[in-house]
Amino acid sequence: MTRQAATLQRGKEVSIAYHHTPGQTPGVLFCTGFKSDMTGSKALALEAFSHQRGQQFTRFDYQGHGESSGRFEDGTIGEWLADTLAVVDEITDGPQIIVGSSMGGWIGLLAALARPNRVKGFVGIATAIDFTRRILDGIDDDTRTLLETKGVWMRPSEYDPEGYPITLSLLEEGRNHLLLPGPIEFDGVVRLLHGQLDDAVPWRGSLDIAEALTGTDVAVTCIKDAGHRLSRDQDIVRILGATAEITDTLRGT
Repeated sequence: MTRQAATLQRGKEVSIAYHHTPGQTPGVLFCTGFKSDMTGSKALALEAFSHQRGQQFTRFDYQGHGESSGRFEDGTIGEWLADTLAVVDEITDGPQIIVGSSMGGWIGLLAALARPNRVKGFVGIATAIDFTRRILDGIDDDTRTLLETKGVWMRPSEYDPEGYPITLSLLEEGRNHLLLPGPIEFDGVVRLLHGQLDDAVPWRGSLDIAEALTGTDVAVTCIKDAGHRLSRDQDIVRILGATAEITDTLRGT
């Protein structure tokens, strides 16, 4: 039987759906990707893995995603970061390891910088750091005009036949949260995984993140035959292994 999500209220207008399993710390907090939700294979695999280990685990949907309130088109990096910080502050307990997939990697790093006393480790899965700047730099004049006149552009995607709605507000607000070229002043334990066949987020971006981080316990794993999602069985094994490695490091075992 599927467990019903709990709800975290953020003011009168916003409700964030989440699943939280108490357990030993450091806890694991999963941040989903752009237009994804907390029912994906990576989130559920991490939840089961954490449960087996007796480790605290939390997954949630940003507003406009999954079971949370709001319209996706109204979201920005800042709003979704605020959702994440609310979950860190009000739902999780003790030190945390954030596991962020794609856009969730960018938001997870931002959360780590905002809560250095709480976030002690980070696993990045095809981390889409600063992706709004990359989109802005890559669009042609016709698309830019469309964004300025209509406010939204349906960006083609192999993951959605209708494309992804990209709003001008998302791209412009994203400028407030850019992290590269750095420094990224996070001294926690970091493991970055990236497929070298990724056609959505350039894998060399993970090398740039590693270089920009101020911490020294940072490792990058490049997977030559993997694409963007890193959701194959062997990819999930790597994600679970990285999470366990950081857990053991933080516990001193």
